[in-house]
Amino acid sequence: MVRTPLTPEERERGERLGRLLREARGPRSMVQVAAEAGISAETLRKIETGRAPTPAFFTVAALAAVLRLSTDEIAAACSPAPVP
Repeated sequence: MVRTPLTPEERERGERLGRLLREARGPRSMVQVAAEAGISAETLRKIETGRAPTPAFFTVAALAAVLRLSTDEIAAACSPAPVP
């Protein structure tokens, strides 16, 4: 299966999500957070680095629960900046 290339906006959104998750994780290890969320550390690494900019909703929801983030907070942080 050939994947459609991501747009610059999709890549930027993925980078914002990764930044938010890294900040929320704080000093906790990636392995610990991933295990608590029921995902692999490699999946979390890809999301945090923007290499997986469009993770599944349930993956994001599991991470939000572990990191004590609301899905509204995540949506707001990942929304495009308003164009002046």
